[in-house]
Amino acid sequence: MSGFAVWLTGLPASGKSAIAAALRPRLEALDLRVEVLESDAVRRVLTPAPTYSPEERALFYRALAFMGSRLVAHGVPVVFDATANRRAYRDFARSLIPRFMEVVVECPFEVCMARDRKGTYQKGLAGESATVPGLQDPYEPPLAPEVRIDSTRMTPAVAAGLIMAALQEQRFTASAPKTDG
Repeated sequence: MSGFAVWLTGLPASGKSAIAAALRPRLEALDLRVEVLESDAVRRVLTPAPTYSPEERALFYRALAFMGSRLVAHGVPVVFDATANRRAYRDFARSLIPRFMEVVVECPFEVCMARDRKGTYQKGLAGESATVPGLQDPYEPPLAPEVRIDSTRMTPAVAAGLIMAALQEQRFTASAPKTDG
């Protein structure tokens, strides 16, 4: 089976990581060796003292997309767990990865702020960060995502099930085994 990529995008604290965590074992149940590229983990390596400037962000997302494209080219399914607040970042990844699915995790800004365990929004409100997507920096939602998830109306497990169904529909994966969710 050849590789593919799923990019989970949405505001910070919208539920992307929880959905990625629910999706991974479902893909692994199909005997797929999945790589989750979580932006915070990759950023610690690529930009250990991030400024989140527009130039740095553009370079970071180009590097993330390139890493994912290389994994996919070698047959590794990739789940991007990354806000990627500009469409251009995700469009670049799509241009590199033929079997690409964009999933938008929709969640009202106020709910994201209430869920924010990392303190991203609090740092922005306190003036410690000037580039928080959705606060000071715009978030550009996808225009035509393959899947839309309302994380206020469904659990991560249900969201993972919707993504699995879409992957099967696109013929990215074989039939998924039945799991609770």
